[in-house]
Amino acid sequence: METPPTIFGLTVAEFEAISLKVLLTALILYMLFIIGNLAWKSKAGKYGTVWLFVALGVGFLGFVAKPLIQRFLGIE
Repeated sequence: METPPTIFGLTVAEFEAISLKVLLTALILYMLFIIGNLAWKSKAGKYGTVWLFVALGVGFLGFVAKPLIQRFLGIE
């Protein structure tokens, strides 16, 4: 029987799952930085900054909510 290919001692599926979580988290943090920088450079004020984070942050909120909803409903 042939052994499955490994990357850094992990199977390809395990490596992809870990990479997706780590890199997607990094991307979301980078997007938060971009939104904060946009608010700071545009001098949006407190109210405008909150709305920038709400309006632009809703897009990736689904990526964060999906695993939580799946775990709550037991659909993993």
